[in-house]
Amino acid sequence: MTDSLDKVVFYQKSLQLCNLFWSDSEILLNDFRGKELARQLTRSVDSISSNIEEGYGRGFGKEYPQFLRYSRGSARESKGRYKHCAQLLSPQIIEERIKLLDEIIAMETKTIETLENKNKKK
Repeated sequence: MTDSLDKVVFYQKSLQLCNLFWSDSEILLNDFRGKELARQLTRSVDSISSNIEEGYGRGFGKEYPQFLRYSRGSARESKGRYKHCAQLLSPQIIEERIKLLDEIIAMETKTIETLENKNKKK
C-alpha cells in the first residue's frame, strides 16, 4: 500500500536530507564543537519531514499550510546550522545541503501559497 505523501517531492527531498545528515553527523561528532551542531541539526533536519507528515495527516484545511510553515522554518534553521558547520564539513557538502534545503523551502513556499489561495476561494 502506497501513501500519497510519498509522491510529494519536497517530502522526498526532506527524507533524502535526513539520510545525508547521517554521514554529516559522523564527521561533526568527531569535534567537541561539532557535537552541539550535530544535536541542533538532528532536531531541525528531522523537524522538516516530521512537520510535513503531521500536517499532511491532518488533511488539507488550514492546518496543513501552518505545518508547512513550521517545516519551512526548520529548513531555514537547518540551512543556517549548515553554514555554521563550514569549519568541519567540506565546502561541497555545505553547498549540496544548502541547495537541497533551498529547493525544499521554495517548494514549500509555493505549496503554501497555492493552498492558501484555494482556501480563500472557499
